[in-house]
Amino acid sequence: MELLNAIESRRTVRKFTDEAVSAEVLDKIMYTATQVPSWKNTRTPRFTVITDKALINKIADEAVFGMAHNSGIIKGAPVLVIQSAIKELAGFDPDKTPTTKYGDSYTFFDAGLAAQNISLAACEQGLGSVIMGIIDYDKIAQFISLPADEEIIVAIAMGHPESTPSSPKKYSVSEIVRYI
Repeated sequence: MELLNAIESRRTVRKFTDEAVSAEVLDKIMYTATQVPSWKNTRTPRFTVITDKALINKIADEAVFGMAHNSGIIKGAPVLVIQSAIKELAGFDPDKTPTTKYGDSYTFFDAGLAAQNISLAACEQGLGSVIMGIIDYDKIAQFISLPADEEIIVAIAMGHPESTPSSPKKYSVSEIVRYI
């Protein structure tokens, strides 16, 4: 699949089939997260790939603040990727002084690049995904024994799409770009 095709055809998918995702396909997808640029090459994003259905269900039942919609999405996904990042590294000098006015925001910028690569790679492999931020970060950190120097950024539910959603209206280039 050509890059532009993947960008144009990627959709946020919230309903998945029961079909498992092979370890080989997951490795291909997760490899793309290693290829993103990062703040001063700090490479802070980390990932926990969960295929254990009992743990996925536990997260869906106990770590979505009671939001039934999010619980259903997670329960229906055969794969849940928990994206975390090493704290206070991206955006900081070695003495932990913020390098720019945005401080640790670069952690989220780097994480976003990796999450987008994962979503595009999932699309290329015939999978759908949805990036979810309304999750109980602290509970999930406990459930997966997250290292103390990391913080959870998002969860990415992934699997074979039950159907392909239509594309929402997109902005035109002239609506969002200024040329000077």
